[in-house]
Amino acid sequence: MERDSQLKLYGLVADQLKEAHRRVRTLQVPEGVRMALSRKLLAITAAAKHDLSGAAKRLDRLMNDLDEGRFPPERDTDGTR
Repeated sequence: MERDSQLKLYGLVADQLKEAHRRVRTLQVPEGVRMALSRKLLAITAAAKHDLSGAAKRLDRLMNDLDEGRFPPERDTDGTR
């Protein structure tokens, strides 16, 4: 039973990640902001391999931020703000 719920959660997270990547790709924001969002998505993807429920929570927060127009600050070319 637990294995079934884990597989279902994997499917949900995978679908949400796909949607999040699509949304980030289509945002009308500076390239530095898009790169910061992409890095967040990559970190969440990596975390999902070890902590699926934690990654799902992080992804939910990121999606809420996108919904509400909260984006990370753009970094300069040298990696600073």
